[in-house]
Parts: sequence; C-alpha cells; structure tokens
Amino acid sequence: MIDVQRLRVLRAVAEHGSFNKAAGALLLTPSAVSQHIAALERTLGHPVAVRSTRGVTLTEPGRLLVEAAEAISAELDQVRHAIDRLTAERPRLTLATFTSGGRHLLPAALARFVGAHPEVELTVRECEPEDAVPMVRAGAADLALAYHFDGPPPVRPGERPGLDWVSLMEDPLWLALPRGHRLADRPSIALAELSDDRWVLGCLKTEAFLRRYARLAGFDLRVAASTTDYFFAQTLVAAGVGVSLVPHVSLSPAPGLAVIPVEPPRPARHIGLVLPRRHRATPLATAMAEALTTAAAATLPPPVSRPRSSVPD
Repeated sequence: MIDVQRLRVLRAVAEHGSFNKAAGALLLTPSAVSQHIAALERTLGHPVAVRSTRGVTLTEPGRLLVEAAEAISAELDQVRHAIDRLTAERPRLTLATFTSGGRHLLPAALARFVGAHPEVELTVRECEPEDAVPMVRAGAADLALAYHFDGPPPVRPGERPGLDWVSLMEDPLWLALPRGHRLADRPSIALAELSDDRWVLGCLKTEAFLRRYARLAGFDLRVAASTTDYFFAQTLVAAGVGVSLVPHVSLSPAPGLAVIPVEPPRPARHIGLVLPRRHRATPLATAMAEALTTAAAATLPPPVSRPRSSVPD
C-alpha cells in the first residue's frame, strides 16, 4: 500500500524541484526526504524521481503519483472540514457566491433556508467561480453559486474529488445603450449593428466572450471602459461612454439607460451550483441547494437561444 506521507513528500519534491528545498518546506532533513522517496519507489517497483545537477525530474510514474496525491490531499481536506463542522457546537454552512448571482437569488433563498434552519451558523463568501470551485473541492465551502459562459461547466464529470454541477437558470445578456442612442427604440438589435460603437465592460471575463461574438458578427471590439462591476458599467453607459452587454440578473434600469434584447444567437450566462458529489454533500448543503433552486425557478427570465456551436474559441 502506498503511504500517504510519502506522497506528501513527493508532492513537495515536485513543487520545489529539489530534495533539499522540499526538506526545508516539510521541516525534514534531506536524508529523510531521500529515504521517503526510496521507500516509495520500493513499494511502487518503479523510479519516481531522477536527481541531476539541474535538480529533480519526475518520471512518468512519479507524475501520475503527484496527480493522485493532489486529489487525495483535496479529498482529505474536504473530509477534515466536514468533520470539523459535524463536531462544532452549532451546525455550520459556508456558501460561496459571485456578486450578481448572490444579489439576485440569495435574499429569497436565505430567507427560506434560515426559516427552516435557524440554528445554523451561516457564512457567505463572495468570490468568482475560479475561486469558489476550489473552495468546494477543498471543503472550505459546502457549495458554491457559480456561472459559466459558452463551453463546459466549471467542473468536469468524473474528476477527483468529485464535484457536481447543478444547472439553475440561463441568464441572457442584454444590450445596454444610452437613451439617446440611434438604436435605442429598436425591439431587438444584432451585434453587427453596433460594430462602430465603443463598449463598456462590466466584468473582465466578459471581454474574451464578447470578442468572440463580435468576431462572429464580423467586427473587432473597441473598448471604451473596463470595470469589475456591471452596475457601475450601466452608469457609464447611461452617461454616454459606450454600449454594454449585461446579464439579466445584473440589470439595474436607470434614467438615461435603454435595455434591449440581442437578436439570435443570443448569448447567455449559465448559472448553477457546485456541490460535492451526491453522497458527500451534507444535508444542510442539500437544503441550501433546494432553496436556491426554488429561488431560481421563481425568477427565471424568458428562455433564450443557445449560442451557436460555431463561436470560435
């Protein structure tokens, strides 16, 4: 059987590229690190690391072991956090969420959840999906409200430790224009009709997504302003700085702003939940997921056309 401590030592060697540096990070002697690696190789029956004057290089079996060690470490962290919550004086639940989704769905979901579970010590962590997913994977959060644009969800089927993606709703993107814009009275607009306009970005991740759609529509995107807040972006649009593409849940109609649907293929953001695989999710996480599902069903926007698969990567 492969010893977990020896896998930890191999991970440190891979990270630092040196037995000596790994020993320093692990508070071990270089000799102890060498002995752990030698014992691991005897157990495996294959070399896992090759030392040279330029440092340490992992063999293919060594690289496979490091990948397994990372997954095992994440699973152990997840279990440790779950045990900590089970043995706490009060039951705890940590939810990670992105800003606009939390603003849209959490008020109703939290009211439902807290009403049913007033004894729970609830923690809400605001972060983007790229940070929230690792939190659930490591057990630092019980579940996460997340999103993705075109392409696959932020978790992969069959990955270790296992995470599930539960779709909640499609969040169509709307065009936000200054009220005096030449197209502000149109019932819908094709992106190509805005090829001469400058754009205001309400989220840095929107830029690559929007550039793909602009190329599909036959023009290059010209950016007038970049923000990390869709609500600020809409105030800039209302002031005449440019036009913008805003998710439905982030719309905040204001004087001076016109909001108009995009003609098909209408882009959308896909909102969902990231949870530990079914048998690992806690009852409280499941209850919160049900509350968020109910909240999403009550606020679903009109159905939208899926983006065409021909959108370039």
